[in-house]
Amino acid sequence: MMVETGEMKIEIRAERAGDEASIREVGFLAFGDDGNICIVDVLRKSPSYDRELSLVSVISDSIVGPDSIVGPDSIVGHILFNPMVIRTPDGEVPALYLGPIAVRPELQRQGIGSALMRAGLEKCREKGHRIVLLSGHPEYYPRFGFTPARDRGLEAPEWIPDEAFMVLELVPGALNGVRGTAIIPYEFPESE
Repeated sequence: MMVETGEMKIEIRAERAGDEASIREVGFLAFGDDGNICIVDVLRKSPSYDRELSLVSVISDSIVGPDSIVGPDSIVGHILFNPMVIRTPDGEVPALYLGPIAVRPELQRQGIGSALMRAGLEKCREKGHRIVLLSGHPEYYPRFGFTPARDRGLEAPEWIPDEAFMVLELVPGALNGVRGTAIIPYEFPESE
């Protein structure tokens, strides 16, 4: 899918074999450490990993800036949705956990992250997923429909602050009657 963000044209597509090093580089540049990068590498080896829910943004033209040169057809952003469950008194409810999402620092605040988010959520809907949870900045994610998860009866793992723990129903009513604890099979570094 082609998207225009400001003066840039980017393609958003599923991760392909051979994209791993570029995704790792974007993560390293965005987070300044390798903790989030290691998580992507670990998740990629999981039997539940779905390459269609690992999306990249690819820039069509070169960008020359004061901090870098980004060549055409370079991966400049990445978003990943991972399977998880919500443990309730009545059993486990499948959901997805968003993270990480990364954009090269010199290209942040230009709509690439938002385009990745919209495309990713649409792909999740197309694949029949119903619920997405995340840990992130409470000022950023509500624009995409995320709300505090605790307000919906969901508890976060102890390593996620309540104000950062948010949820989105991809299907209206998907959380009706769902009360429980998010079981996320990995932890993000505290720097996220």
